[in-house]
Amino acid sequence: MSTLLNPYISFRDNARDAMTFYQSVFGGDLALSTFGEFNASEDPAESDKIMHGMLTSEKGLVLMGADTPNSMDYSPGSTISVSLSGDDETELRGYYDKLSDGGTVTVPMEKAPWGDIFGMCTDKFGIAWLVNISGAAAAPAS
Repeated sequence: MSTLLNPYISFRDNARDAMTFYQSVFGGDLALSTFGEFNASEDPAESDKIMHGMLTSEKGLVLMGADTPNSMDYSPGSTISVSLSGDDETELRGYYDKLSDGGTVTVPMEKAPWGDIFGMCTDKFGIAWLVNISGAAAAPAS
C-alpha cells in the first residue's frame, strides 16, 4: 500500500453529526466507532462519543474525525483548512454549495487571479474549506 495523507478532524461532542454531514456532502461509506465499543474511556458520559470515524467516498476521498475526550485539551482554531481541488467543476461546486450551507462563505466561488475558479467557506461545524477548480491548461511557452 502506498502512503496516504488524510485529514483527521477533532470535534467536541459532535463528531457523529459532523461526519454524517460530510457523508451527505461527499457520499460514500461511513464507519463510526465509539469509546464504549472499545472500552476506551473510564467516563461513562463518553461511551457514545466517537472514538474514530472514517468516511471513504466513491471518488477515493478519505476524511477522518473523532470526539476529543473530556480529559484532553480541545482548542478549535483557524490553523488548518481542508482543501478540495480538481477539474470537475460540477462536482466541486456541489461540494462547495453543500459545505457552505448553514456555514459562512468567506470567498465566493469565482474566477481567481491565477485563472482557476476558487472559493472558501467555513462549514456549520467551524471547519474551513478551500475549493479550487482548475482552469484551462496554460498554453506552452514558445
